[in-house]
Amino acid sequence: MDKKLTMHIDVEDFIPATEKEKEYMVQMRPSTTFFKDGVKRLVKNKVAFVSFIVIVFITLCAIFVPMFWPYSYENMLGNVPGQPVDSSFNNLKPFTYSKTEQAMIDAGEHVTPHIFGTDSQGRDYFIRVVYGTRISLAVGFFASIIVLIIGMTIGSVSGYMGGKVDLIIMRIVDIIYSLPDMLMVILLASVLNQTMGDAIEGTVFESIGANIISLFLVFGVLYWVSMARLIRGQILSLREQEYVLAARTAGASGKWIIKKHLLPNCMSVVFISVALQIPSAIFTESYLSFLGLGVNAPMPSLGSLASDALNGLSSYPYRLVIPAIVISLIVLSLNLFGDGLRDAFDPKLAA
Repeated sequence: MDKKLTMHIDVEDFIPATEKEKEYMVQMRPSTTFFKDGVKRLVKNKVAFVSFIVIVFITLCAIFVPMFWPYSYENMLGNVPGQPVDSSFNNLKPFTYSKTEQAMIDAGEHVTPHIFGTDSQGRDYFIRVVYGTRISLAVGFFASIIVLIIGMTIGSVSGYMGGKVDLIIMRIVDIIYSLPDMLMVILLASVLNQTMGDAIEGTVFESIGANIISLFLVFGVLYWVSMARLIRGQILSLREQEYVLAARTAGASGKWIIKKHLLPNCMSVVFISVALQIPSAIFTESYLSFLGLGVNAPMPSLGSLASDALNGLSSYPYRLVIPAIVISLIVLSLNLFGDGLRDAFDPKLAA
């Protein structure tokens, strides 16, 4: 008789499953978190992952290469105190040597090659590019931190308080947005550069230079508005959630609610915005240095190196091409990595 037509119980259906059958039927997904899922999606994004490797490689080179490189960014190799100036060190092409160095090589001594040659003052161009990369990355990173702190503070207060406070802050933001960015940056950098020199003389900031401090002030004055708008929008949507109402009912202060509830839920968007802000800061520093409003000489940055290269553009075009390529590579890698972070950690885009 067909088992489908009988009412008898089949005892074989109640036999305990074997371990292999359990593994086949039960497919357990390992426990994970939002951060782990985001990292997995980021690693799968090959473009963003390669961009991250490029950023790490450039950063490590900028930090560690000057530690063991025999030449300094400010050392004029042909200008030794107490000796005649050796002009054969000036304007060397890549992997070429001066007469003095060639004589040392002929005598059996080791001489580190000038990978990118030397500039018009006999300074090794490779270490100047590396040190300029360090300066540009440091300015971009710290400027973004300043923008983050100011924008996060003002945006969170505006979004949580609402009412007249939000209205006043947003009108200030609109006024700053209406200003021509490039013109205001150049004007502020010029004015601050002239006024900061005497103010920092004799202080710990003198070694940093008035130009770099003025750059940080420019970013603090002008570039926080985008971050503030972003944080305000996130806070406006989060402050109506039930857990915020529960915290208010329990007597929590607004500062505590912003710090413990609202800002932690904005972190993914904040990190993405900071990653995209860094290349903008680097580009701003580069064109200000190109215009002569950046770092103080002889300290190099990628923009000042490109500006100095204009004088010998027809004879030594690689001096302009090299820092331009480094700037483009850094900005492109950071932008692609920021896009990858957005795709990986934005909850609205997560699959």
